[in-house]
This record gives sequence, C-alpha cells and structure tokens, in this order.
Amino acid sequence: MKFAEFHAGQVIEGGPFHLTEDEVLRFAATYDPQWFHTNPEAAAQGPFGGLIASGWQSCGIAMRLAALAALDGSESFASPGIAWIKFPHPVRPGDDLRLRATVIEARRSASKPTLGILRWRWQLFNQNDIEVLDLEVTSLFDLKNSVETP
Repeated sequence: MKFAEFHAGQVIEGGPFHLTEDEVLRFAATYDPQWFHTNPEAAAQGPFGGLIASGWQSCGIAMRLAALAALDGSESFASPGIAWIKFPHPVRPGDDLRLRATVIEARRSASKPTLGILRWRWQLFNQNDIEVLDLEVTSLFDLKNSVETP
C-alpha cells in the first residue's frame, strides 16, 4: 500500500501464520534461550503448562504479516519505535496467528512535508480469537518522489 492509502480508523487484516514447534525451538535457541521456550518437558511442568513462543518471536510474526498486508510496495523505510507492547496471552506451537492493524493516525510531518508518519496498532490473535500481542508502532514513509508532494 502507498502512504496515501492509509487513513485513521482503517483496519487492515493479515495472515494467517502457522507457528510450528520447530520454529519456536529454533527462534528461542538463537534469540531467547529461556527454559519455557526451549525445553518442552520442563515447560510442561511450568506456569504455562507447555512450551510457549518468545514474545519477540510474536513481534517478528506481526512484522511479517504487516509487511505482507500493508507495507510491501510502500514508501515505508523505517520506524522510530514502539509506544507500548503487551503480551496478554502466550503464543503456543501450532497456533494460527492473524494480524489486525488499525490506523490511529496518518499525516505528513509539519517540519518535513516529504515525511509521512503512520501510527498504528497491531494486534495478533490466535485461531480461537484470543489476543496474544498488542502494540502501537510508528512507521515512517519517504514521500519525496510521491506525486502528491507539494
């Protein structure tokens, strides 16, 4: 999508993404080697009653789904950060995750009119419609070659 196609209140859907146990184990071994992500036997006895994915893996999946659903082919080039992030429920191997991205604000920078600023909320839900990730992110768009640039 192009920046000009985004507007406040817009809802963009993406996914699903099927997460396997092997993906959970490989990600955790490399990036978040905590026992409840890497050891299925120990995790079964832990507070979550089984293996769970790293929250950072959930963020990566959300990024993939947002890129495929909205950012592919856009003028997006960076993000200055995330306002907040929550992991309301665990992501488990076998989950089918889908993204709901809601545009909060789409505007041009007052000081740099060739810079588009998009604030949006990303939520991931599993196959049971249980929310597993909630965050607000800002994306930046380079509009200097846009036809709409004044």
